[in-house]
Amino acid sequence: MASSTKRSARKGLLALLAIVLGLAALAGGLATWSEGSLAPRLGLDLEGGTEMVLEPVLVGSTQVSPGQIDQAVDIIRQRIDANGVSESEISMQGGRNIVVSIPGQPTKDQLDAIRKPSQLRFRAVFVQAISSPAVVPQPSGTATGTSTGTPTGTATATATGAPTGTATGTPAPTSTGAPTAAKGVVPQAFVAATTPPTPTATAPAKPTTTSAPAPATTAPTVPPAAEAPAKEDPAAVAAQVSKGLTGLGWDQAKANTAATTVAQQYVALDCAVPGSVDKVLDDPALPIATCGDDRATKYVLGPVEIDGSEIADATSGFQPGPNGAPTSIVEVALSFKDAGKKKFADVTRRLYAQQGNPPLDQFAVVLDKTVITAPQARAVITDGRASITGSFTVDSAKQLAQQLKFGALPLSFRLQTQDDITPQLGQEQLALGLLAGAIGLLLVVVYSLLQYRALGLVTVASLVVAASISYLAVTILGTTHGFRLTMAGVTGLIVAIGVTADSFIVYFERIRDEVRDGRPLVAAVETGWKRARRTILAADAVNFIAAVVLYLLASSNVRGFAFTLGLTTVIDLVVVMLFTHPTVQLLARTTFFGGGHRWSGLDPERLGAKESPRYRGRGQFGVPAAGTARTAGAAPIAEGKAHA
Repeated sequence: MASSTKRSARKGLLALLAIVLGLAALAGGLATWSEGSLAPRLGLDLEGGTEMVLEPVLVGSTQVSPGQIDQAVDIIRQRIDANGVSESEISMQGGRNIVVSIPGQPTKDQLDAIRKPSQLRFRAVFVQAISSPAVVPQPSGTATGTSTGTPTGTATATATGAPTGTATGTPAPTSTGAPTAAKGVVPQAFVAATTPPTPTATAPAKPTTTSAPAPATTAPTVPPAAEAPAKEDPAAVAAQVSKGLTGLGWDQAKANTAATTVAQQYVALDCAVPGSVDKVLDDPALPIATCGDDRATKYVLGPVEIDGSEIADATSGFQPGPNGAPTSIVEVALSFKDAGKKKFADVTRRLYAQQGNPPLDQFAVVLDKTVITAPQARAVITDGRASITGSFTVDSAKQLAQQLKFGALPLSFRLQTQDDITPQLGQEQLALGLLAGAIGLLLVVVYSLLQYRALGLVTVASLVVAASISYLAVTILGTTHGFRLTMAGVTGLIVAIGVTADSFIVYFERIRDEVRDGRPLVAAVETGWKRARRTILAADAVNFIAAVVLYLLASSNVRGFAFTLGLTTVIDLVVVMLFTHPTVQLLARTTFFGGGHRWSGLDPERLGAKESPRYRGRGQFGVPAAGTARTAGAAPIAEGKAHA
């Protein structure tokens, strides 16, 4: 039994050592090979940062409402948090502008995510082509094209209810010189979010599509990157756009006028020129000529059919298979709100009927006038839950999901001013806060040594271990999740000293109660732990629940306090279970503590221990017989008077 207890205690200490070394190695690795630091990142109030004023861009006599500004503030805050910037401050100024304050020096990606005008819209694709032969996206399947620019594509079909296979279609004839699809590009696809098990029967064939089992291995054929695109003919482009607009119910004359205008813009557009998209006029009621985010593909898109505000959620991950297990296919799962479900069902029904006639079966997602993806409709989706699949990596799918989820602002903004701001509290206030923490820690140490004598050193060691883990955790979270330590967070760490010390006090007092009842010390350590553990778990559970509720409901400044309080509560449990309890288990078997030395904090005479016939002869220290002096540091078992 004794050896089993020792092995258990040593395993706990080794597990804690592995955790500490793992955290230290991770922090060092992030600091050496990434953009990490060996010190916690500080928040806006302690370090200062960058302040930007965003001004809404209004077209014509459009007026901005307070509700739109409030919604924009919420979306910008979500977007900042998603890009790893914590403890930022976002507020409305004068009922019109938005002030964004970011701690530290933000990265280019973070600045772009904030100051770019942000409207997410869904538009049908009328024309798509590569505008620059220097950059050609790699296709995910085999694609070959004719010299007229109307390609014959081979893409993997994953539509709901149809077996996975290759769908080969020949596009409908168009005017020579009107590019209908980017050469060599196989677009991503909208499919149903939950695909039922693949049926054995072949789905009914469409007039221009035949289905066949996919070959086991097919090497993709990539067209030469230097091959020049087909010559752009404004008349041919206008004819195709006009056809698309009339398909949406436009009057023929109105469609011809709009198509002629946008065709001229399309031909003049050079996506390789930086800033070319910024000059595009984004009118939701009219078709536009714009570029893809690869700066190589350009499009003519129809009017806006669904607004980004209709998106309920967007996530990324591996697509589940028929049995629910994740597959190797990376997807972006997209869901729409009630109003957007019907619109999306109507759109996918119309686009699905155009299968085999690209790019008229594609639906572009446009963020800030730039096409971020243009999937094909491979199914009629009526429940508002779609899955975008294609040549995704895990990172690119995550980026697209964030753009879909946080990209929809009710109006566009431009950067009015950008300034550096100084710390609001500064190093002096931080030093005062740390001094307060040091004083609190010193008082806890003094109390522990006076109350528990040498046993109080276990409290000191436990606090040092807890502080080390907390420091490493805050440092790592600053690099991996953008967590920044504000004055409120520092306060949470200071409060954690009392929370952690309280757990040790509960445990020690339980042990001493067992000793007073006459239980042998080794047994008192185990019995006291069983009783103290329930109390510690209950107390920490209450603290953690309070921290979670406070984090979810409070403002940004208080959330820093709640986060550090919750983090240190979890660390307290780890330390008390993997360090404090195993350490006391081992100390109980030493002569100094097990013998009940008067400076050990477990002296049975000082604690007023009583005789217990039940444990007579079993203890590691005993209660001396009446009139017998006990030598300091000795651990005799008084004859007939063994004590816990």
